[in-house]
Amino acid sequence: MAETRYTKDHEYIRIEGDTGTVGISDYAQSQLGDVVFVELPTVGKALSKGGEAAVVESVKAASEVYAPVSGEVVEVNGELEAAPGTVNEDPAGKGWFLKIKLTDAAELDALMSEDEYQNYVKTL
Repeated sequence: MAETRYTKDHEYIRIEGDTGTVGISDYAQSQLGDVVFVELPTVGKALSKGGEAAVVESVKAASEVYAPVSGEVVEVNGELEAAPGTVNEDPAGKGWFLKIKLTDAAELDALMSEDEYQNYVKTL
């Protein structure tokens, strides 16, 4: 079963082997409001943990989506360009942003588990 980890900036990464699927949490999409545009990285781009991975724009604001770990972009969710609202409708499913091949799996240790993240959100 895939393990999901979270950042304090509300990105998630769902780990399957040495690849992770990155998106924003349900909490993050609810704070953004209606998503109207998503800018995704190019396949092959090297991302650094904490560096900008994508941009999401809503009716309220534009926000960066940061890479939860370092790695290389191996796939992007091209369907978001035509249907950015998918991020609101299904952030943990069809609303994913990119898939990244991990360069250092130890970076996952600094991220929160599902329970830790849910407790963190309660403090906001």
